[in-house]
Amino acid sequence: MADLLLASQNPGKLEEMRLLATGLPFQVIGPREIGIHAAPEETGSSFLENARIKALAYARRSGRLTVADDSGLSVDALDGAPGLFSSRFGGEGASDSDRNALLLAKLDGIPAQKRGARFTSAVAVARGDAVLFEVEEHVLGEIAAAPRGRNGFGYDPLFFYPPFGTTFGETPRAEKDRVSHRGKAFARLRTFLEGLSRAG
Repeated sequence: MADLLLASQNPGKLEEMRLLATGLPFQVIGPREIGIHAAPEETGSSFLENARIKALAYARRSGRLTVADDSGLSVDALDGAPGLFSSRFGGEGASDSDRNALLLAKLDGIPAQKRGARFTSAVAVARGDAVLFEVEEHVLGEIAAAPRGRNGFGYDPLFFYPPFGTTFGETPRAEKDRVSHRGKAFARLRTFLEGLSRAG
């Protein structure tokens, strides 16, 4: 079984990737498991560029097949913010609740019809100096007036998805994965990994 390195120190993402790889001949590992503790600086101007930077940096350092993702929330009324800075919105040490509260404060007084938003997920797979696969997926929605639901993480309780009439925080994971940015990107990633395993 080959190693598949996930270019993230986030234990939640590691668990998510292990679920994705179920039934495939890959053992998903995290950087800390092989002694890599420093993350590369994310200097890209897009989600896909940052995913590439992370995938290549960890692939070169580890010598292993590496997958990286970069994702975030872009809000129309905030000119696309927090965007690439979604995980750092509110500063170092801010919790999901802190970031959601800050987002609501910035949208105070903005009517529902102007609270459009988009989640983006970019995924890249690298080996050595080569990017073998990349994909970017999106889902459109709106920012709710208040957090709703306890499912998911991050901005999910604020992201209202009109076709379901619920926020992602209220949506069961299996349903969310069918339509979400990360669910769609990871489905395409799994197809790529299946093909790679068949090719040997």
